[in-house]
Amino acid sequence: QVQLVESGGGLVQAGGSLRLSCVASGRTSSSYAVGWFRQAPGKERDFVSAISWSGANTDYADSVKGRFTISRDNAKNTVYLQMNSLKPEDTAFYYCAARYDSRHYYAPRLSYEYSYWGQGTQVTVSS
Repeated sequence: QVQLVESGGGLVQAGGSLRLSCVASGRTSSSYAVGWFRQAPGKERDFVSAISWSGANTDYADSVKGRFTISRDNAKNTVYLQMNSLKPEDTAFYYCAARYDSRHYYAPRLSYEYSYWGQGTQVTVSS
């Protein structure tokens, strides 16, 4: 199993930036894809971004494309989500999720594809 811990959330003004981190521990020697999801109060959990285990493939929701960048450092067992030009509508609880998968380009965007989830970190963007 892999355990995930998110960090980097906080309060920021519109137009600002934050970088979220997702640190994995446990069985990290196996390849795993990672996704970021977010959930605002009263809404469903939505896909934000995903990255394959090799980093060769990344995917973004249309709402964050061009503003968010996902990356990973496998030596540090860490996946990052750089969020720029933040908007109030980006306010949500952000979760990272992992799925063991060795395919170079597999970066799923459906939440049920992921087996392991972190506890989340709050991002609040003020207008």
